[in-house]
Amino acid sequence: MGVLFRIVAGIRALRVTRLSWACLAWGCIGLGTAGVVLPLLPTTPFILVAAWAAPKASPRLNHWLDHHPVFGPNLHAWRTQRAVPRKAKVIAILLLLSSWWLLFFLGTNKVVLGALAILFSGVTLFLLTRPDARAREGPAE
Repeated sequence: MGVLFRIVAGIRALRVTRLSWACLAWGCIGLGTAGVVLPLLPTTPFILVAAWAAPKASPRLNHWLDHHPVFGPNLHAWRTQRAVPRKAKVIAILLLLSSWWLLFFLGTNKVVLGALAILFSGVTLFLLTRPDARAREGPAE
């Protein structure tokens, strides 16, 4: 009876763990999607976290992300080359600058502006030090 109880408890724990990973992955996909249209919410970090969590949650979710027409090529470039497409770098940096200037013109507190300038500079430096993604050969893995 004790062995059966441990097996059932293990199965339940596995389900809760997979559910937790799935919630994290889907939540990050949602936030990343929202980041496409909201100026201060980034897309790429959320999609990278979703790509990290998806295999732990569900092979089907992982396959969907890997083969997604928008997210798939960028995730493949990151996984295989630790690279970011040049177009994504340019867009990200322009959005960071636009966001900072918008907050500046809205009269945001100078301390907040200073902190964001440091944060945005760090993100920009990180992006600029990543190699440009090469074109993928063949289908996604």
